[in-house]
Amino acid sequence: MRWGSTCGRIIAAAASIAAFTLGGNFAVAETPVERGAYLVTTIGSCGNCHSPRDAGGHIVPGTELSGGFAFEDDVGHVVGPNITPDLGTGIGTWTEAQIVTAMRDGRRPDGTLIGPPMPISVYRHLSDTDVTAIAAYLRSLKPVRHTVARTQYKIPLPPSYGPPVTHVDEPVRGETVAYGGYLANFGHCVLCHTAPGGGQPFDMTKAFAGGRDLPDASKPNPGTPGAVVISRNITSDPVQGIGTWTDAQVKHAIVAGVRPDGTKLVRTMPFDWYARMTPADLNAVVLFLRTVPPVKTP
Repeated sequence: MRWGSTCGRIIAAAASIAAFTLGGNFAVAETPVERGAYLVTTIGSCGNCHSPRDAGGHIVPGTELSGGFAFEDDVGHVVGPNITPDLGTGIGTWTEAQIVTAMRDGRRPDGTLIGPPMPISVYRHLSDTDVTAIAAYLRSLKPVRHTVARTQYKIPLPPSYGPPVTHVDEPVRGETVAYGGYLANFGHCVLCHTAPGGGQPFDMTKAFAGGRDLPDASKPNPGTPGAVVISRNITSDPVQGIGTWTDAQVKHAIVAGVRPDGTKLVRTMPFDWYARMTPADLNAVVLFLRTVPPVKTP
């Protein structure tokens, strides 16, 4: 079974829970670069993995998306690559179409496969307009010259993530479960909040139930002993999950990193990025999370 197949079915099912009509005027006049900038710097939170950090775990200003964030993971020693358009150390020689292929199919221009934790399995569901907008934005960035090491895998990579993606329809934007599912998919919430199991990187029978080891992005050496966090259950279970949280409490955790009991989340949860989401998009994501079935874990 390909790694992304089960995950894709879960996401597709969530996105098709119901058909909704767009209420109100959500149309936004924006260029592709503006749309791409919004997606990358908010729900996509791409800089969380693709930016170097200082000794205190903070992203170094002016180096965003230039790679170098390294941590230990089940798949090996992971290093986020430079995705600024620098010609020598980044993706400056990649065309817009090649960036789209890399995101959707996990293939670099030289034909090699992009391995996890790059969430290719969920990026395959990005619409044609949005994935092209992201590519346009990345190509518009100021190049940052920053040579980084390559990820060293201790697992075999799959032969592919599936057949090439040729077309994905544009979602109807609005405060709906369907659009919230689309945004949560791009934010790869299900991948961070689903533990491995059954011989697979993600046990989708326990989707969104947490339990995955993740690097503590607030520490200077994430992935080392004492610098690992475990993702929590964000299903609608009232005991282990967020079923008893109010909408306002869910939103506060997403954008401020604070739980209802006042305890703080670490910056592995990219709440600094999520805080830039529009109120309508944030509402949509919460609507979607309310539909996630309750799951209990041992």
